[in-house]
Amino acid sequence: MSAQRVEDVWQLRAACRGPQSVVFFPPATFERKDEKLEREARAKDICRTCPVKEPCLDYAVRIKEPHGIWGGLNEAERRNLLVSA
Repeated sequence: MSAQRVEDVWQLRAACRGPQSVVFFPPATFERKDEKLEREARAKDICRTCPVKEPCLDYAVRIKEPHGIWGGLNEAERRNLLVSA
C-alpha cells in the first residue's frame, strides 16, 4: 500500500518531477536577483506545460507554502493571491 494520500496523487503527474525540479527552489548558496529571476522564469516555463498546475497551486495556497514556485507562482505572488482573495 502506498503512503501517497489520494488527494496528493496529482504530484505524480507534475511536470516538475525529475532533475529539472532544482529550478523550483532557491539554492543553498547566495543567489543574485538576476539569477533568481532567470531560475524562476525557467520554473514557470515548466509550469505552463504542466497538466496539474491548478491542483499544485491550490495545494501551495492551502498549506501556505513559504518557498519555491508552485502552480506557476512564486512566494510573493502566492501571498498577493491570498491578500486579494
